[in-house]
Amino acid sequence: MTFRSRAPLRLGLAGGASDVSPYCDQFGGNVLNATIDLYAYCHLEPRNDGQIEFEAIDRGEIFSGPATGELGLNGELSLHRSVYNRVVHDFNDGKPLSLRLRTHSDAPMGSGLGASSTMVVAMLAAYAEWLKLPLGDYDIAQLAFQIERVDLGLAGGRQDQYAATFGGFNFIEFYGDNRVVVNPLRIKARVRQELETSMVLYYTGLSRQSANVIEDQINRVNRHDDQAIAATHELKKDAVLMKEAILKDNILEVARVLGRSWEAKKKIASLISNRAIDSVYEKALDAGAYSGKISGAGGGGFIIFMVDPTQKFQLCQALNCSPGRTFSFHFTEEGVHAWKA
Repeated sequence: MTFRSRAPLRLGLAGGASDVSPYCDQFGGNVLNATIDLYAYCHLEPRNDGQIEFEAIDRGEIFSGPATGELGLNGELSLHRSVYNRVVHDFNDGKPLSLRLRTHSDAPMGSGLGASSTMVVAMLAAYAEWLKLPLGDYDIAQLAFQIERVDLGLAGGRQDQYAATFGGFNFIEFYGDNRVVVNPLRIKARVRQELETSMVLYYTGLSRQSANVIEDQINRVNRHDDQAIAATHELKKDAVLMKEAILKDNILEVARVLGRSWEAKKKIASLISNRAIDSVYEKALDAGAYSGKISGAGGGGFIIFMVDPTQKFQLCQALNCSPGRTFSFHFTEEGVHAWKA
């Protein structure tokens, strides 16, 4: 018997960086994101031979060994080990679980689409399906956040886990004491379609360690860097403005806010942009793009561009002559889902 799950990756449309502590603890954060039809997948097969096997199929990484109550977090597949440890500790009275767990993703880690957090959510959903755990959406998202940010100590924000769990367009509010409120948005089909037709998703080919970018951002807030804090205030405000623009079907305003957010985002940390990204951005504008913004922490990964639909083909041609490539996508409404095969 196999238990499978998949969780959608997300586009960070506005407000990213305001969901990172200590900023959101002090000032509160607002983020607008939307999930797309690129996924993280998990396949879990229970075993009865007292062994564990983890495999990241797309990364060529494998771990195997005897099932124990706690696995060391050093070495490869630390996400897989940490999820296992939490499930055993919190839901199996510390008793080992024997299993084979394999994962793969439609986007690479470091893509800016929340791939790592989405993978954690997918793995938790597979365990929950197998063990019949009484976990709601908020439970899964918060547990995924704790695994990454507390158990593994990985620097990052809080939006990815909630986007992957809930799915769809969400306006998410972040407060101190780890309080999060997810507000699902009811987007009309024609608005989703117009947004899809007006957007180009471009992968720079530059995978980056988001933790390095975010640590710089955290340090600036801790140092009370006025420019970084003011820029994050702007990003938080942009999440509200973009929500209103989408709900009112004002695509040109969405493009304006996206470009404004990119200018503000670059003021938060020095690693967010670089010559390669700036070059691609200028090429896109020359080919007709209204604006663009990196999805995620920055430094590489995916860039979202807005363009008049009649200019989309021309923009894609220009971008595909660059080192990276464009991706087709559709917005999705469903969050993480698990089933028995």
